Amino acid sequence: MSFQLTMEEGELLVRLTRKAVEEYLKNGKIMSTPKDISPKLEEQCGVFVTLNSVRHGKKELRGCIGFPYPTLPLARAVVESAINSATQDPRFHPVSLNELGYIVFEVSVLTPPQLVKVKTPMDYPSKIKVGQDGLIVEGGYSKGLLLPQVPVERSWNEEEFLCQCCIKAGLSPDCWLLKGTKIYKFSCVIAQEVSPDGQVVVKDMRVS
Repeated sequence: MSFQLTMEEGELLVRLTRKAVEEYLKNGKIMSTPKDISPKLEEQCGVFVTLNSVRHGKKELRGCIGFPYPTLPLARAVVESAINSATQDPRFHPVSLNELGYIVFEVSVLTPPQLVKVKTPMDYPSKIKVGQDGLIVEGGYSKGLLLPQVPVERSWNEEEFLCQCCIKAGLSPDCWLLKGTKIYKFSCVIAQEVSPDGQVVVKDMRVS
């Protein structure tokens, strides 16, 4: 994928997530995307928006929802993912307006997922790279996704990453070893706030 994000584009996307959530929590309205944005931000891309609560120096996940595949223009996908992360993540109660001063917003723009091909399932760990790849595990009707930054934050190796992605899918930890399980990998460009409503930084996970 040749997709790149400039600092300005990354900052715009992150500011868009915060503004979209504020507008929705205040007025119940899904905001329109800006009309004068870069054509690049109108390209269809997979995207996830992550909300982390930061209090007393401790960072905790507060919501993470998105679109694994490029089905919507990026700016529109960012707006919808941000609102859904704040209000629809089944793991958490909806974010309140008062919480936004403690939340950092993170946008992950995904490369299209690619099926990982192996001769034997034991080869999977050697085909993925922690710190660069995100994973999707499919087993039957179950599917789980973990972003590239997750195993880095949790200090997982490749096997642990595979097991945890299986658990995310609601499957047994070792289902990646079973015939019929499909593993996809992707990478992403991340734009995130350093502090709530603060400076935005951009990191390309494809560059190790």
